[in-house]
Amino acid sequence: MCATSPDPTMARAQAAKPQERSGKPGIVESSALLDEQGQLIIEHRGKRYQLRETRNGKLILTS
Repeated sequence: MCATSPDPTMARAQAAKPQERSGKPGIVESSALLDEQGQLIIEHRGKRYQLRETRNGKLILTS
């Protein structure tokens, strides 16, 4: 049998899911989404976007 290691991207996505659905927006810590380089690729309606953290600690979403 070959054991596979868990996918770190899936682990982050699962950790980032809001736990409750209350009509209010969920809150997710950016550290749960961003990788070691401070970025995340988001696919939305067939287009890819990059969410990244700047040197000043701000977030930028680009297509």
